[in-house]
Order: sequence, then C-alpha cells, then structure tokens
Amino acid sequence: MPAYSCFAEDHSSLPMRLDRYVSEILNILSRSQIRARNLNAKINGKEVKISRLVKAGDNLEIFWDDPPIDGIIAENIPLEIVWEDENCIVVNKAQGLVVHPGAGNRQGTLANALYYRKIQRNGSASDAGLRPGIVHRLDKETSGIIIAAWDERTHLFLSDQFKNRKVKKSYIAIVCGVPKDAKGRIETNISRDPANRKRFTVSANGRHSVTFYKIIKQWKNHSLLLLRPKTGRTHQLRVHMRWLGCPILGDPVYGKSDSQFPDASLMLHSKRLEIILPGETKESIFTSPVPDRFLKIMEKLGAPLG
Repeated sequence: MPAYSCFAEDHSSLPMRLDRYVSEILNILSRSQIRARNLNAKINGKEVKISRLVKAGDNLEIFWDDPPIDGIIAENIPLEIVWEDENCIVVNKAQGLVVHPGAGNRQGTLANALYYRKIQRNGSASDAGLRPGIVHRLDKETSGIIIAAWDERTHLFLSDQFKNRKVKKSYIAIVCGVPKDAKGRIETNISRDPANRKRFTVSANGRHSVTFYKIIKQWKNHSLLLLRPKTGRTHQLRVHMRWLGCPILGDPVYGKSDSQFPDASLMLHSKRLEIILPGETKESIFTSPVPDRFLKIMEKLGAPLG
C-alpha cells in the first residue's frame, strides 16, 4: 500500500477538505483515483474521514491501494535508458510519450513500457509486483530525464527528496522573445485557471512557485534558456515563461503563434537531474543530449546575437 506523509503548509485555501487537499494541493491522486483506490488517512495520528478539514500545520499520513496489476498493460515500447540498477531506472523520455495511463491513454505510455521491463527483470508477470513507481512527471510533449523506482521503498526515498526540494532539475527551452534580464528569479503563486480547468495561471491564491532562468543564447526574436525550477508545480515552467512575456515556442496551451516556426512542437527538455540514489550519500547526476528538434530550430535561427 503506497503511503505519503507531510505537514500541511500554510496556504490561502486552508482549511480545506482532505480529499481536495490530496488532489489539488499535493497532486498525489485525482478525485476519481481517491474513490477508486480507497484513500484513507490519519491527521495528527488519528484516523479521519476524507471529508475532514485540513489545517495549516496538520501532520498528514495518507494511504491508498495500489491499482490492480491488470489495470495496466505491459508493452514493449523502446526506451532510451540512461541508468538502471536494482532500485530504479532513469530514462530519456521521448517527446510525445505520455507518462501515466489516463482517459484516452490506457496504452502506449511510459508506465506501460516500464511495466513490461519490470516483468523482464522479474521473469514473469506474476512475480513482477505492482506497476513501477514513477517519482515525478513530465508533460507529454516535454522530453528528457525522468526517474522511476522499482520498489515502494525506493519510491518513497526518492519522493521525499522531491517533496523536500533536495532534487536539482535543469531544463532547456527555446522561447519566443528575449527576457529583459540575462538571468533572474521568477516567484509567483500558481493555481488552476478558473476559466479553463486544463490550464494553470499566476494568481494571488495559488501555490508558491519559484523558477530560476538564465539566457544561454539569444537571437532577435527568440532565446535559449536554462530553467531551474525550485518547486514542482504542474505546468510551472510553461506558466512562468508566459508570465515573463517569453512563452515557450510551440506551446499549444500557453504559447502564441510564431510566424517563423508555425509548426514547432513544444521546445522544452529536461536536461539534467541531480538526486541521491538509495545507498549513496552524494548526488548522482543524469543528463541527456540536446534533442534534434532544438538543433534544427537553432540552425534555422542562425548565429546568436552577442
């Protein structure tokens, strides 16, 4: 049974029902998953109903059922494996590969591919155990480094580092426009867009979010940025780049039309991950090369200015 524990951070939306807090603030399970996977919890050491209100400072212990093994199909999908041992696997995810199965995406996802590999590792489906624990997420059209755990203990070990912001993540992005400053810090609150539940937006009542950026190369109307998110909010980098006035090229949700590259796909790539692996005391560093789609765009842009 997966488990998650934390102290409820002070938030403008608190007090809030536990089920809403899990889905909207922690982003662990969706509302439908909470019902389907029998979520139960303790607050300050006492068992509570999911309707219980969460207050700032509450000690939360959350438990839920694993999905049944037949809830995911093992598929032999080619993966670019960067690292693998008995505890975890690091993959350079291709653009267009969905991470988790969902409505309309029950097959062809990274989870399907990892489940197949887990069966290969363990010898049979009956011995493969539950589906692998993908520790963090990348959007479908974001490529690059992602890590998953082969067992629950490793999953919790890695997840705690993400939760406590000890993981160092670096992305590259080609954006429309050039930031005013060569480097900077973006600090805002992010929440769901009330006008479109599939989008997120900067708002006074959202979750605290921090991104550091640095210009690597710049052209007249575009720039290549290094992005280092300090927090890990859904769509954070895409929202922050839009807020900065330099939306990511090819972003169909937060971007803008670009006459020079009207057919560009999302130019966002997870370039580097620094994380401590089980049994280690120092961070392991995993990197991936600059994708071909970036090189083709930069070739068309020509020599950078300056």
